[in-house]
Amino acid sequence: QVQLVESGGGLVQPGGSLRLSCAASGFTLNYYGIGWFRQAPGKEREGVSYISNTNGNTYYADSVKGRFTISRDNVAKTVYLQMNSLKPEDTAVYYCATRSPSSDSWLNPRTYMRWGQGTQVTVSS
Repeated sequence: QVQLVESGGGLVQPGGSLRLSCAASGFTLNYYGIGWFRQAPGKEREGVSYISNTNGNTYYADSVKGRFTISRDNVAKTVYLQMNSLKPEDTAVYYCATRSPSSDSWLNPRTYMRWGQGTQVTVSS
């Protein structure tokens, strides 16, 4: 079965850390760039981070630069998002997705073709 499955979400206090995982099955992960997006209630889905499959370059939204780190393990078929110094405004459902080749910005969710079901991250005291 072709799918992406996110895990690692939960409730954490402000300033805390979480590591999200995005596990791929049914396809070869290293063929694709992988993005992390998030969506808070009443807000549009926004790009958080992206990692290329060709050169390993990484990209981050300004709101998470210096706090989040994306990485991938193609052998384990998993992409990770290490989130440190979490803030209440990071609260959202986090999704990973595979990206089709595109000249558009990695921030454009329309350039992604396969999405996971999401994992909830709640930052609250």
